[in-house]
Amino acid sequence: MSRQEEDTKTEISPMMTEQGREELYLYSLRKMAEERADSDRASLTGLYGPKSFFFKANECMQQHEKLQYALIRMDIYRFKTVNEFCGRQQGDKLLQYIADCIREYESDMSVVGHLRADIFTICLPFKNKKQLSDIAVALHEKICAYPLFCKALPAFGICISKNHMDISLMCDYADMALQKIKGKAYAIYEFYDDKMRKEMMREKRIENNVAMALRDEEFKVYIQPKVDMRSGEIIGGEALIRWHSVKEGIIYPDEFIPVLEKSGYIVDVDAYVWEKVFAAIHIWKTGGITPVPISVNVSRSHVYQKSFAGVLEKLAQQYDVEPYYVPLEVTESMFTEYVDKLYKNITRLQSAGFRFSMDDFGAGYSSLNMLKDEPVDEVKIDRFFLKDIKKEKSQIVIRNVIHMIQELQLDMIVEGIETKEQAELLMNYGSYKAQGYYYYKPMPMAEFEQLLIKQQKGL
Repeated sequence: MSRQEEDTKTEISPMMTEQGREELYLYSLRKMAEERADSDRASLTGLYGPKSFFFKANECMQQHEKLQYALIRMDIYRFKTVNEFCGRQQGDKLLQYIADCIREYESDMSVVGHLRADIFTICLPFKNKKQLSDIAVALHEKICAYPLFCKALPAFGICISKNHMDISLMCDYADMALQKIKGKAYAIYEFYDDKMRKEMMREKRIENNVAMALRDEEFKVYIQPKVDMRSGEIIGGEALIRWHSVKEGIIYPDEFIPVLEKSGYIVDVDAYVWEKVFAAIHIWKTGGITPVPISVNVSRSHVYQKSFAGVLEKLAQQYDVEPYYVPLEVTESMFTEYVDKLYKNITRLQSAGFRFSMDDFGAGYSSLNMLKDEPVDEVKIDRFFLKDIKKEKSQIVIRNVIHMIQELQLDMIVEGIETKEQAELLMNYGSYKAQGYYYYKPMPMAEFEQLLIKQQKGL
């Protein structure tokens, strides 16, 4: 057929059928989309930008629907530091180098893209997972070998397409896998799987139910007693949170606390626990029960809350409770990450009568300078020090830690005591306050109250 005959055939005229008009219309839309896609390219690298990459990748998978496809997403850990320490020019050169490495995987059946900043993608067919992991390892080696003053640490998330999955969804899933290993020098790639999706969906359900759970008081405050090991007397307690969900059943803290911290709901839940503790101590005082200090946890999210100190001061005033009865437990890692903001709040609250306890001492961030410099009233020695307590080296460490805290004239308590042997050894070293399953497990607040009543009646 001649060009003139072809033009005549496709020319819109009264004689063209409805089917012909529709086909021509769809053809025109596709051509317009392709033209827009070709024009959407990253100015620095020339690779497809996000709109064009998604369009081209979806089209590519449709054209080769009999092939199995996967998406590899790459990100550089703390890429901003490369720009800061090496200069933006060097950062741009690194991105161009990465683009050249990624471009090697572009073909008629695969598409590569530069979505933004240091995020690159490859959509390609594959035969087995090893082929995909080999690509990630090869790219990792090339990028790490790039001569740069700052070390570039790439990570790769991989999502395998199932049931003609949309490319944007694959990209999100690959990012989810990537985030699990980003910043870990020993991990290069991670595959997205159904387990990860179930975890994500559960996290989302937990997050969506928090507000209603607070309203309906599904969160319950438990107390784990603190004791004097010499007499077994209860000298205090720690407020802990449990979630009795109507929809999910019992949800344990290791499941929901990380979700609360990510979403910011930890601030609301902490404040909920604080108020319950202040209210309980007020009831004990007015009901003739001599109160004991009940410590509450302060999450790192509170450091950024301007009202943090004010909330605690207001609760103490509202419930007529001396701040001494509500010690504040702050994890030792917070003293290394949020120094200025934390110190300001600590100083204010200590002036108001609150006491601070450094929680989890020895859990991984310990520094002798912390004991010397931090404005804390108590050190809570982590169960980590009780590990392998039968070994001589472990005993040397815990003995000297105890003596050092004593010489610094700080209060101390050891958590995680589970055996009589641990308790006796600690008492021999001069440590007498303890918290752990050997004495008591966490219990509902009403049950703790009954223990106090029995103790004070000498029962």
